Amino acid sequence: MIEKTILSNLIQNEEYIRKVVPYLKPEYFHDYTDRKIFSLVFDYFEKYNRSPSDTAVLIDLSNADDITEEQHTSAKNIIEKLEEPAEQMDWLLDQTEKFCQDKAIYNAIMESIQVIDGKSDKGKGSLPTILADALAVNFDPHIGHDLIEDADARYEWYHKKEEKVKFDLDLFNEITDGGLSNKTLNIALAGTGVGKSMFMCHCAAGNLRDNKNVLYITLEMAEERIAERIDANLMGVTMDELHTYEKETYEKKINRIKDNHKGKIIIKEYPTTGAGTNHFRHLIQELKVKKNFAPDIIFLDYLNICSSARVKGAAAANSYTLVKSIAEEVRGLAMEYNCAVVTSSQYNRDAYGNSDVDLTNTSESMGITHTADCILGLVSSEYLDEMNQLMIKQLKNRWGDISYYRRFLVGIE
Repeated sequence: MIEKTILSNLIQNEEYIRKVVPYLKPEYFHDYTDRKIFSLVFDYFEKYNRSPSDTAVLIDLSNADDITEEQHTSAKNIIEKLEEPAEQMDWLLDQTEKFCQDKAIYNAIMESIQVIDGKSDKGKGSLPTILADALAVNFDPHIGHDLIEDADARYEWYHKKEEKVKFDLDLFNEITDGGLSNKTLNIALAGTGVGKSMFMCHCAAGNLRDNKNVLYITLEMAEERIAERIDANLMGVTMDELHTYEKETYEKKINRIKDNHKGKIIIKEYPTTGAGTNHFRHLIQELKVKKNFAPDIIFLDYLNICSSARVKGAAAANSYTLVKSIAEEVRGLAMEYNCAVVTSSQYNRDAYGNSDVDLTNTSESMGITHTADCILGLVSSEYLDEMNQLMIKQLKNRWGDISYYRRFLVGIE
């Protein structure tokens, strides 16, 4: 059996244990005796950073007080009859990886049955996550980039054109070296009523025109209000005009959008502070299963009114810790699903009425500025409003020099 081969090599094969111990889990060994031996080996390795001898395992086994006499005898027989270490390391690693994958899927199915039968604290909404985590089990052979040995691969990377999510305004693409990169967090920083949602709805419409899949998550406005703004952008009309259309006219415009663009926009509304990255992760998995939809870009309206999966209770009263945690979790979501995330945050009160802003004007938590890859400040004034313009200021940009077009104006209809 593969379990005995794995246990034998864990005890006798130093190279093997270092490669597989990060991936093996006690629950993969369904026989209690095998699981106990693995736990003893794992604890020894964690403490001494080397594989144990069979003598060491036998001594630890004799000191264990959570095992019956019969189980002790069985475990002792297994240890005393260890197989010889496998010589084919590649084969052994492949078989161990397959073992982990099979056991993870089996355990996930058993756990799912418990959930369905109501014998688990988890709800049925957790089923996609349980199965997805099991299917994601694999051994990652990459242990770092060798500056000398991997020079050729690095040269290819230097000359590889990165796939980016483009803006529909050329100047934005110019300052970001072609658009937004995947696995990044990008923030529009503005005061109340300046145009954070307007900016994101415009960008979402532009991404759809570029045949991208867009997920728009709103915790501030209703789904219909966001859809209204995106409709106005796609149809090139004011929101007031939208309400004057006859149904036939509106359907023709929608069908024209559908025929001309391959992407989709999904808008999902959550209660303010009532959702965080765990909810978003579940939503993305459901969309993949039910609609075969995977987002190229996610818009989150907006960052500060999300909940945190890590910071709860009294700790949540500390706005710096809370908002920084939310920003880190959202950026982690972008990395997990290999897409760009665009969100927004507000200025603090010192910036209201100020014609110039900087990163110190970020509200609630400077931790946002440490986590984000790109921050664009949106500045409005009475003069700019009269000119139907909005000033954009680069506050942080990991793809370019912020002194290049540090400030510029965009027209607003």
